[in-house]
Amino acid sequence: MFTRSTPPRDPALDDLLRDAAINVRRSVAILRELLSDVPDGNVRHAETLQQHETEGDRITHDFIHRLRELGSARSPIDLADGLRLATTIDDIVDHAEQTAALMVLFAVEATMDEAVELGEVLDAAGDRVARALEAFAAGHEVGTHLTEIHRLENEGDRISRAGLAALFTGGIDPMVVIRWKDLYDSLESAIDACESVAIQIESILLAQG
Repeated sequence: MFTRSTPPRDPALDDLLRDAAINVRRSVAILRELLSDVPDGNVRHAETLQQHETEGDRITHDFIHRLRELGSARSPIDLADGLRLATTIDDIVDHAEQTAALMVLFAVEATMDEAVELGEVLDAAGDRVARALEAFAAGHEVGTHLTEIHRLENEGDRISRAGLAALFTGGIDPMVVIRWKDLYDSLESAIDACESVAIQIESILLAQG
């Protein structure tokens, strides 16, 4: 049976993956700083994250446009796989920006220990996503990065559960509980998006043989 070989790498796509890596790495680092700098840095960091969210949208648009421009015959990445990869990368930045926006909206004046821990996990997971994207763009091995992303996602789940348990057993004001539950959910969604990127990279590599 005849099998079409994978087209050669496309420098424009690889450059956009590197741009996305930089944007993810900076975004999660800013959110980690925000969670450790409450309330002084809330507005400032939220505004910076909004700029990164806009940049993420631009990168996603350009990546998808390039995929369509190449078409299935010339693209080294299947169009559907590339679309999922681009949108899941963008999800990381979107959820980070949403978390920062909620911190401002809720006028959070003091952080929670588990939120700081989740910010650190997200920072580590986002950095691993960035490393994986850079390695993928360079045609290098990505396995160790993907394995670490999966481990960090499990760690994020554990911390999130502990944070929620503390909210509901600590005699905290119900309105504060509701707000922090939303914040934990947003942080966990950002970490989950990191794992989704890892899964999508694995899927692309399997398809490429």
